[in-house]
Amino acid sequence: MVRRGGPADDTCAIAQALDVVGDAWTLLIVRDAARGLHRFEQLQQELGLSRKVLAERLRLLVDSGVLAREQYQDRPPRHEYRLTPRGRALLPVLVALQDWGDSWVLGDGTPTATAAEHSREAERVHALRGTRIPELLLPGADGQALDPVAPDSTTVLYCFPGAFVRAESYPPGWSTVPGAPGCTLESRTYRDHLADFTAAGAAVRGISTQRPDEQRAFAEAEGLTFPLLSDLALDLTGALRLPTVRAAGTTRLKRLTLVVDRTRTVREVLYPVTDVAGSVTAALTAARAIGWSAASVRPGGGGKP
Repeated sequence: MVRRGGPADDTCAIAQALDVVGDAWTLLIVRDAARGLHRFEQLQQELGLSRKVLAERLRLLVDSGVLAREQYQDRPPRHEYRLTPRGRALLPVLVALQDWGDSWVLGDGTPTATAAEHSREAERVHALRGTRIPELLLPGADGQALDPVAPDSTTVLYCFPGAFVRAESYPPGWSTVPGAPGCTLESRTYRDHLADFTAAGAAVRGISTQRPDEQRAFAEAEGLTFPLLSDLALDLTGALRLPTVRAAGTTRLKRLTLVVDRTRTVREVLYPVTDVAGSVTAALTAARAIGWSAASVRPGGGGKP
């Protein structure tokens, strides 16, 4: 590694970390590995790097313990590059960089839990259509780890900034952050229409960056029978580059909804969400459309009823 600066940098964790990830390409490789791009050709196509430069960066990340090189084919030998626990610990760094870029490069620095409809941030989120959600587990409100994508059904993932049982639990200034209020109404609306989603062959999952115990208290108070999942470690947020806002020193998801088919592919994106109740109706409409489409291609399927 190349040592940066003077002798003081020998004990500076920032300087030492930059020796590993100070090059822009290395962080972008970490970003894409989190998204599920593990093979050399996939990374090269996504990043547009020369084979030489990409090979050098991958070697650095493997030698630094950020990526693990795993063989998936014998003849000829082929390898995949997957994030190690050390590498996954970089996801909050990527999310913080994205949040700073959304707030201060693409925005004016004003905290907001939403976005302008035609903003570059909204464009990035809508580009998730067609993206396959990587396989991962998130802790549920009951303490059990759960895949955010339900097996063998359409999944509606509604991401929200935070919902609390007691008013005093809300972060200071929460009600003044545009887009933050409405989380309780959103969960209640999904609760009240859960039978409709079930009839459409769709499972509902709520996701926030709150602690599981906070989610459990809220779910019990509101009688929620569908899972609330905690992305406190920012695994899903980092993998999908979901938009966030900093509130009271913590990272919160902005309100958005993803409708995912049974192949884990995002089929519909609702963002920004300005009409909470209306977004639930829109998610149900999308889930029904996916169900009709799936039924029409099954043997004996009759299409729309």
